[in-house]
Amino acid sequence: MGEKKIVEALVNGGQATAGPPLGPALGPLGVNVLAIVNKINEITKDYSGMKVPVKISVDTDNKEFEVTVGTPTTSALLVSELGVTKGSGVPNTEKIGDLSLEQVVRIAKVKSDDVLARDLKAAVKEVLGTGVSMGVTVEGKDPREVQKDINEGKHDALLKEKA
Repeated sequence: MGEKKIVEALVNGGQATAGPPLGPALGPLGVNVLAIVNKINEITKDYSGMKVPVKISVDTDNKEFEVTVGTPTTSALLVSELGVTKGSGVPNTEKIGDLSLEQVVRIAKVKSDDVLARDLKAAVKEVLGTGVSMGVTVEGKDPREVQKDINEGKHDALLKEKA
C-alpha cells in the first residue's frame, strides 16, 4: 500500500477541468487527471452552477484514486433553489426571493451530513438563519418568524424525521 496524497479543491459542479486547480495539483502525482476530472463531474453533475468542495485521495504506488464530494454551501443551495445568482447585498431591505418551507426542508436534508444540527428541526433553523443574512423570505415571512413558529411546534408534522 503506497502513500496517500490528498488533494482538496473547490470546483464548479459538473464542470471540473484538467486545468487549475486540479491539473497542477494532480499532474505531479502521475495519475490519469482526465479520469479523475470525469469522475468528479459525474458525481457533481446535480450541483451544476454551484461551487462544490471535492477531496481526491491518491495512492502514490498504484495510482488508484478515490473522490469524495462535499455538499455546496447552504447559501449556494439557497440561491440555486431560488434561481438567482447571489444573495442580497442589503438583506434587511432587499429580498432576493421567497421559498416554501418544503424547499427549506429539502435544503436542510441535503446539508444534513454537514451541519452540526442534531435533528431536522435544528437543521431547518440553521438554513433559515442563512436565509436571513441573504435576504430570503419563506412563505412571505422573515425566516426569523418561521424559526419562532418552528420553536412553537407549528410545523412539527412537516419536520418529523423521515428514515
